[in-house]
Amino acid sequence: MKIDIKKLAKLANIPLKKDEEEKLEKQLEETLKYIESLNKIDTSKTSETNEVTDLKNVFREDIVERSFTQEEALKNAKHTYNGFFVVKAVLSEEMTS
Repeated sequence: MKIDIKKLAKLANIPLKKDEEEKLEKQLEETLKYIESLNKIDTSKTSETNEVTDLKNVFREDIVERSFTQEEALKNAKHTYNGFFVVKAVLSEEMTS
């Protein structure tokens, strides 16, 4: 099975050097061969499952309860503007690009 590693790298936007391309191609081929071997296993008598912990997701009603007024929530804030908290920027240009 031949894998077009250059095309995959381009689609994933991963710049690869020549030696990295060769290494990744071999690894992907091994992975696909392993998956292919799994497909040969007879699972016809095995029941399907999507989780194995027997845990159940517990939902509750979304009940609106009395909370702080906006004034109470903002009363200890160092800086506010038009009823909102004012904080220093969390993201920088470096992080967003």
